[in-house]
Amino acid sequence: MTTPQTHPVYVIGGGPGGLAVAATLREQGVRAVVLEKSDAVGASWRRHYDRLRLHTTRRLSALPGLKIPRSFGRWVARADVVRYLEKYAEVHDLEIVTGVEVTRIEREEARARAGGDGDPGAGGRKRSRKRPDADADGHWVLHATGGRRLVGSAVVVATGYNHTPRVPDWPGLDAYAGTPGREFVHASAYRDPRPYEGRDVLVVGVGNTGAEIAADLAEGGAARVRLAVRTAPYIVRRSTAGWPSQRTGILVRRLPAGLVDRATGLLGRFITADLSAYGLPRPEGGLYSRVRQGAIPVQDVGLVAAVRAGKVEPVAAVTSFDGDGVVLADGSRITPDAVVAATGYERALEPLLGHLGVLDERGRPVARGARCPDGVPGLYFTGFTNPISGMFREMALDAERIARRIARQRAR
Repeated sequence: MTTPQTHPVYVIGGGPGGLAVAATLREQGVRAVVLEKSDAVGASWRRHYDRLRLHTTRRLSALPGLKIPRSFGRWVARADVVRYLEKYAEVHDLEIVTGVEVTRIEREEARARAGGDGDPGAGGRKRSRKRPDADADGHWVLHATGGRRLVGSAVVVATGYNHTPRVPDWPGLDAYAGTPGREFVHASAYRDPRPYEGRDVLVVGVGNTGAEIAADLAEGGAARVRLAVRTAPYIVRRSTAGWPSQRTGILVRRLPAGLVDRATGLLGRFITADLSAYGLPRPEGGLYSRVRQGAIPVQDVGLVAAVRAGKVEPVAAVTSFDGDGVVLADGSRITPDAVVAATGYERALEPLLGHLGVLDERGRPVARGARCPDGVPGLYFTGFTNPISGMFREMALDAERIARRIARQRAR
């Protein structure tokens, strides 16, 4: 009879976080199987808009065990991130099963069972060194597409921070989207500005995605670009005199929020952009206090220049849609040809493991990295925060911590 320790660790998600965990587990001598619902690794990066580059430096964004090629430049482009993830999986000879989506995870105490299908590759596309163990005693049961029932000694959830597009429930949206000559898309469907040449476009949301898409549209030939702002963000330079803002984020991350707020307030005009004269008010609250609440500063990659040149016009937040128009919070009504909603994403973890009591009120894991939620040993999360020190960097650190803890548990 097999024991729980003979079962693999299942890693759900073939993005950077999942691949990093699988690679570090393999280095620790622990078998890890990556389950990816799409047909290739790095699926979310393949879908991002063409202009996108990492906002963190190449040197501080590498995953454990493989540097990002110097030829990719300091700020790595989206397509090169995909190439890097493909190479990462190849170099580390990772065991990856594609075309398999996990729909539910259940905690199960070890007990004798017989039979069952423990092969995630049945019907899926697989690159494997050996067949997964048959269903036997185990800690975790994963239910997946095709009726698969997989048993693992531990589970690492790495399905991504930006999982399911979120669109506010705006009154009148369906009527606007169905009006001839009008178009509504979530930012997840935006690729490049060519379809919007000569058109009047409203971008909703001024996070990093909205800011970058607005600049992309302005540079790419849109006739008019407006940017709807609900809460004014801090806009920071990606780099100042060669010093990337990411390094500052790393240095201050463990400091008290009040201290960092005061320091950034004193240095505000040197590190943050002031667009109040152009219709975008100064942000309220301290920069780092807002980071702790989940509001990451916008890295300027063209928005500031576009606003100052009048190519992007800040407007009030969207409250509703009215026929072929959009109603804003200041009472004005505009009639853009297209609306791009950069309104964020949901983690969408509730169907997968909401029954385990491991999510907070916003649907995010209550623990991450090498820490397991109380009462559920063997369940780990990575990639569900958006730190100013850099997501890739933090996923790399989390991967090493998770691998060490799982290896220690097995050794016992």
